[in-house]
Amino acid sequence: MTITWVLKPEDVARIRFAFSPMWELVASLRTLQQPARQSIHLPWLKAVRPRLAGLDLGELFALVPPSGYLADFLTPPPDTPMPDFAEELDRVRQTDPAQAREEAGRVRGTDPDVIARFTADPEAGVARVADALETYWAECFAEFWPRVYGLLERDVLRRSRQLAQGGARELFAGLDQAVVWTGERLIIDRPWCDAGGLHGDGLVLVPSAFYWPAVAVMTAPYQSMLVYPVQGVGTLWEQGPPPAPGALSALIGRSRASILLALAEPATTSALATRMELTPGAVSQHLSVLSGGGLAVGMRVGKQVVYRRTLAGDMLAGAG
Repeated sequence: MTITWVLKPEDVARIRFAFSPMWELVASLRTLQQPARQSIHLPWLKAVRPRLAGLDLGELFALVPPSGYLADFLTPPPDTPMPDFAEELDRVRQTDPAQAREEAGRVRGTDPDVIARFTADPEAGVARVADALETYWAECFAEFWPRVYGLLERDVLRRSRQLAQGGARELFAGLDQAVVWTGERLIIDRPWCDAGGLHGDGLVLVPSAFYWPAVAVMTAPYQSMLVYPVQGVGTLWEQGPPPAPGALSALIGRSRASILLALAEPATTSALATRMELTPGAVSQHLSVLSGGGLAVGMRVGKQVVYRRTLAGDMLAGAG
């Protein structure tokens, strides 16, 4: 099925990026049900499989079947660029029971008895699935979120630069082959969706690692949202920081060399700390030295400072 959204100039001007821990968590339920579809996540699957025996995920699996429509109330579009899980879980808990009942009734190819129990008392059903999501997050996802967060953050920073430098045409050209921008219309090749048009609130673009390699859309009564496959998902489960070439390491030190190489994509101190397996304080000290030497520079994006290599840093990293 092809979806066509007409983007008025005000919609294009209000394009924003965000990423969502809740979206990744809910999408991972499909990974559990169809491991072969996303063999890229096998390291995560192997790590969490022993923990699943103690969890009751039956109602979540019913609302999030392996394919087709999943209940939208479980994945509210992020209302801030970097929401945390607790905030998103609270939004799920506050779902209008009537809305939850209607959406659960649209789910197909699942256990009808479980769906019937949910729709009979949607207020209680929302509370149950929110509790199940909270437990599933704590047991199987929270410890892996910093790694996923770092990948999504790098993608958002890259795409934001594309939008700022090349406009919507350059942005959508590299988003996914299922997404085509004509200059006025956004055409999305997406099965299972029956989405209406944009409704004056712009468009939020959300990269996803666990919905990869597919795209997804949401619209009224929610914020209009397009979920697209994150770039670099193949690096998600690589262990440790990237190797530092010997010559560069000898010149500026192994940790600083590794950080300089990692800054091929702009990143925050916290994201670098996770990737480098260093403390944020240590990374901050190394960034201070690199910045003082003219090899890196920090720029404020919202409430965070994002670091990138300078031209001199690019030349040194390439020479290393």
